[in-house]
Amino acid sequence: MVSVLGGGAFGTALAISLAQKSPVILWARAPEDMAQNRENKARLPGCELPEAITVTGDLALAIKDDILLVAVPLQSLRGFLAGHADAFTGKTIVACCKGIELSTGAGPATVIAETIPSATSAILTGPSFAADIARGLPTALTLACAEDAAGARLQQALTTANLRIYRTTDTAGAELGGALKNVVAIACGAAMGAGLGESARAALMTRGFAEMQRFAAHRHADPATLSGLSGFGDLTLTCTSQQSRNYRLGLALGSGSDFDASTTVEGAATARAMHEVAVKNALEMPITAAVTGLLDGSLDVKSAMASLLNRPLKEE
Repeated sequence: MVSVLGGGAFGTALAISLAQKSPVILWARAPEDMAQNRENKARLPGCELPEAITVTGDLALAIKDDILLVAVPLQSLRGFLAGHADAFTGKTIVACCKGIELSTGAGPATVIAETIPSATSAILTGPSFAADIARGLPTALTLACAEDAAGARLQQALTTANLRIYRTTDTAGAELGGALKNVVAIACGAAMGAGLGESARAALMTRGFAEMQRFAAHRHADPATLSGLSGFGDLTLTCTSQQSRNYRLGLALGSGSDFDASTTVEGAATARAMHEVAVKNALEMPITAAVTGLLDGSLDVKSAMASLLNRPLKEE
């Protein structure tokens, strides 16, 4: 059996898809409403939980399974694992979150490996919206695991009728693709919110992808990984749909409208972490710098775009 730890939209959606083939335990901090109504009304309204899903608030029960999909926000992942380290010992832990840890610059699989050294760590990432997965719409994801044999087993276990899993051993590349595209999505949303047009968005996506590859090379990841689902695929989805929280944050920044501060937007923390690394290592990351300026209020969209357009001309 597989357990999903985290009752947010993505964790719930994965549980719904996996329940097509075998029983699933879904752990949530406040499971009562989901267990009673068989629906995650707060995060995935209208998506019924199959009978094969057991919803529980008993973490000890959920952790008994061998494969644990951990769907908690990246910035909370280390503390969550460390707080239950003995129970996670020797397990196969698949991170189902995206981002770069603000305090260390580490990605999800790295956080698992550092926190639970005895665990087999992996990351599930790629272009996906929880609502699509929960409704049975076809979705393809990347499963990154440094241990190829373990990755192959996970690929078989997590593939469902609507969820196609590809695998790679390049965990660093998969981590970075899933994290860095969120920063570009904020930039694209800001451009569209400010009325700068589709051409501006296309330019930001393209040059943002170049920044992603540049950062990946600095981290010794395989740049080719970023051309796949976990990089280019996720970038395309996140930069073009209002289902993306990062894109919606950018829209709010660009239009000067309010944004729900309680919404988890991993791209905000990722932008700050990326910018800090870029400055320390003299990496050329102008879009990341502009997004960081928008987030901390030191730039408005007009100034940010001017800073990008007025940079020295160069070859592509």
